[in-house]
Amino acid sequence: MRPEQPALKSILEGMLLAAARPLNARQLADMLPEFSKDAILSGLKILQREYEDERRGLELKEVAGGWRMQSRAEIKDWILRLKESVPARLGRSSLETLAIIAYKQPATKAEIDRIRGVDSGGPVRLLLDRKLIRTAGRKDVPGRPLLYGTTHRFLEVFELKDLSDLPSPAELSDLDGAKGLPLFKKPGGE
Repeated sequence: MRPEQPALKSILEGMLLAAARPLNARQLADMLPEFSKDAILSGLKILQREYEDERRGLELKEVAGGWRMQSRAEIKDWILRLKESVPARLGRSSLETLAIIAYKQPATKAEIDRIRGVDSGGPVRLLLDRKLIRTAGRKDVPGRPLLYGTTHRFLEVFELKDLSDLPSPAELSDLDGAKGLPLFKKPGGE
């Protein structure tokens, strides 16, 4: 006898709440062979819509190629009361470095330094420690420098499905302050 849709929704909700990382439909289908992948995707969409329609404290979000349960952004101030300290933020140098890697990847440290105009060793180490970037091999040039790219953790933190969800440079240049970022300066001038 095949379980009904409400049972599947409850199962999905519980699994996603307990999961440490986003789970994609294939992973869920492998763990739930009694349900089709289509039924799982349908259940995820229904749950997502229900959470949105009822404006609950949680939401079902599609990030980093998978699905996760998370608290709504608008209740962040109350959620932070649970935490002993404010989450560590990235400074301007780390954000600049991360933006360069996200848009230019794979990128070497020398390429990042050239774009920023300063040494990026510290920000690169910090981003590696926070698992927002990873080494993505070595460039086939003399010295074989390391190449850096973003991680799934980057997609999770910035709530992106994939890299195509990044704003275009044109969209970013419309933002106040974005024109000052080295990545978006035109060569040879402002």
